[in-house]
Amino acid sequence: MVATPSSIVKSPLVIKWEKLPDDLPLEEEPVENEGQPLLAGALRESLELVGFIQPEMLIASNFGLCATVNDTIAIKAPDWLYVADVQKYETIRDRRSYTPTLEGATPTVVMEFLSHSDGGEYSVKRTCPLGKWFFYEQILHVPVYVIFEPVTGVLEVYYLQGDRYELAQPNAEGHFWIEAMKLYLGVWQGHKEQRDGYWLRWWDELGNILPWAVEIVAQERQIAEQERLRAEQANERAEKLANYLRSQGINPDELP
Repeated sequence: MVATPSSIVKSPLVIKWEKLPDDLPLEEEPVENEGQPLLAGALRESLELVGFIQPEMLIASNFGLCATVNDTIAIKAPDWLYVADVQKYETIRDRRSYTPTLEGATPTVVMEFLSHSDGGEYSVKRTCPLGKWFFYEQILHVPVYVIFEPVTGVLEVYYLQGDRYELAQPNAEGHFWIEAMKLYLGVWQGHKEQRDGYWLRWWDELGNILPWAVEIVAQERQIAEQERLRAEQANERAEKLANYLRSQGINPDELP
């Protein structure tokens, strides 16, 4: 009898949260294009500027998330991740990777930015090397999985419902609510850091976009320019009044 996919019994997975050996080499694969670090950095920047980031949080990009599955170490490095609460890292060295449960909470959000080559973002492969989708959904149980296509601006947000990811629907503005962060995530088109195209941006509960530093500086310059123009206009009005008083034989400098 030939086994069909529905009749195949899947062996249970044994998942452990173990400390990685200090000398374990972590693969250092280069990012696939220069836009990926810009996108990741822009997401962090706006959070930092509004004071969202706290010492107990972990926000990183291209950073290894680890688990031991059936006695084999599995590591995936999403393009962006957010963990709400991690244990303090008791060493002067930078954190090389993160193992949930052992070192703190499960990541709340992981993001993958698509490129010209298939990175396994949709892969449900359950044998090593594990597919990214399978790893985030079935091993780590990450509540929010984001897949973004920077070239076309297509944004997919998946919420973990039970033990499966379900495609979320955006609001009227095309934004997705991230409950754990109390923020909306959406797509914005424009220019930053010599890159024109689609970006991922944050919006607050009231629909206000979280600004980047260059936008704050531009806004402050605009306010300063408006104040300068108001001051000039006030000086012009005062000078006209003074000239009028002089025409009437009144010295404005001698007024009480």
